[in-house]
Amino acid sequence: MANLSKLIPIRYTPFILCIIGSIASFIALDFVSLGLDKQALHFLILFGTLTIVGFYDLFQKKIAILRNYPVIGHLRFLLEYIRPEIRQYFIEGDNDEAPFSKAQRTLVYSRAKAVPDQIPFGTSLDVMAPGYQWINPSLAPTRLPSHDFRIEIGGKDCKQKYSASIFNISAMSFGSLSANAVMALNLGAKKGGFAHDTGEGSISTHHRVHGGDLIWEIGSGYFGCRNEDGSFNEKKYAENALDPQVKMIEIKLSQGAKPGHGGILPGSKVTVEIAKARGVNVGEACISPASHSAFSSPLEMMHFLKKLRDLSGGKPVGFKLCIGHPWEWFGIVKAMLETNIYPDFIVVDGSEGGTGASPVEFTNHVGTPLQEGLRLVHNTLLGANLRDQIKIGCAGKIISAFDMAVAFALGADWCNSARGFMFSIGCIQAQVCNTGFCPTGVTTQDPLRQKALVVPNKAERVFNFHNETLKTLKGLVEAAGLHHPGEIDAPHIIRRINAHEVRLLSYLLPEMPTGLLLKGGSIDSSLNLPRVFELYWSKAQANSFSALKD
Repeated sequence: MANLSKLIPIRYTPFILCIIGSIASFIALDFVSLGLDKQALHFLILFGTLTIVGFYDLFQKKIAILRNYPVIGHLRFLLEYIRPEIRQYFIEGDNDEAPFSKAQRTLVYSRAKAVPDQIPFGTSLDVMAPGYQWINPSLAPTRLPSHDFRIEIGGKDCKQKYSASIFNISAMSFGSLSANAVMALNLGAKKGGFAHDTGEGSISTHHRVHGGDLIWEIGSGYFGCRNEDGSFNEKKYAENALDPQVKMIEIKLSQGAKPGHGGILPGSKVTVEIAKARGVNVGEACISPASHSAFSSPLEMMHFLKKLRDLSGGKPVGFKLCIGHPWEWFGIVKAMLETNIYPDFIVVDGSEGGTGASPVEFTNHVGTPLQEGLRLVHNTLLGANLRDQIKIGCAGKIISAFDMAVAFALGADWCNSARGFMFSIGCIQAQVCNTGFCPTGVTTQDPLRQKALVVPNKAERVFNFHNETLKTLKGLVEAAGLHHPGEIDAPHIIRRINAHEVRLLSYLLPEMPTGLLLKGGSIDSSLNLPRVFELYWSKAQANSFSALKD
């Protein structure tokens, strides 16, 4: 039976057994005579069989797509079953990205279901291709007692430091996600002891049902803490920020999916629940301006950050951004130095982020990719002698433990994933997130469609994906002879340049000496640092996001 389940996955069996039963009935009719029209009996048997399958699909709780599309949903799985051969010979390979490859999605699905994710017969990646990366193993591997890797977030002015997992759910709003998706993510985070970022849509009743740790993201629309004119409201902010379930507060300056572009939730999608969470009127479009109204310069931003920390009772407060003009980022760091007000954390969002729908040009060509943005933030804080006081999180197509290892090597303290956790609750990358027609109930407000997503079942998969990914990360850390992912550094990662050359990541993206930016003067060219520091550090201003003119 075990061997049969490998040949025919369990989710196909009701459909296949009913078809077999129908065929057997057709054959039996050829040997008996009931005095009835055989064609009519064939039709009745087939109709009855499919009806049974349909009822089974509607009431089973494991597969969302079958609850929304009974009977015909099985065709997807049957095609998927034979798809490797079709794809291999006629369409695409396992590692073709669009935007996540079949291999990446399968990895998440396997870990979410806690089934074996090992692959036989060697890698399918081209190890001679430019860009291929690996981590070197040690001849003296370590043995670690736990895969529950954690870090403490909170700087010198933080009174309620947070012990965070190094792998958390990235920002996705209720409104973009369905109620059931939000509840499944939060219940999974509660069970696994990791954090769930609310996205800029604020804290809904669905975030509160299971009590999982929240990172409250505040965007330029100030949803959940706004006045009627869209400006910031201190009293409403304090009411949410003081909630014990809220562990950290994150100011969203920009996001990887559409940096420099405000979000819009059409009025037709603003239901009673969404309106309550965001503090707007039902049917009123939720518009997030491209910039914040609470501050207009790096100095004002630091004072706003301090206000948020004070009103929250001293919880960790930080900000998220996708790196754009380097002088703006440098201006923020100069404002930290001038005011002596430091964020407790910074989240670097790569331009490859993608849960938010945006114009094609923004998706494809605006913002800095994660590796370059993350290294710039890490190096700038090192150069300003602030790195030991500020934790760095990151997000941008992080799916596997190796993705995390590369992020740690470039300076991250923890990683967030949005689409990875979406896959864990059933997303099939249909790429209709902004239409309301999500086939699995993840990104829709249609009450019938989202019922397909059964919260307890999907929450277990959220927990499994987090748990199994960290188990694998533990294996990588041990194989490298280290004791914590935070010890992974750029020299541990090697990247192929061409068929005849490889380089340490530390050579391609070198690390800045601590305090170098505070010493003044030119930067020694032998350090091989990007020219961005030489070109723009001196032009950045703490009192303006603009650069000084030559």
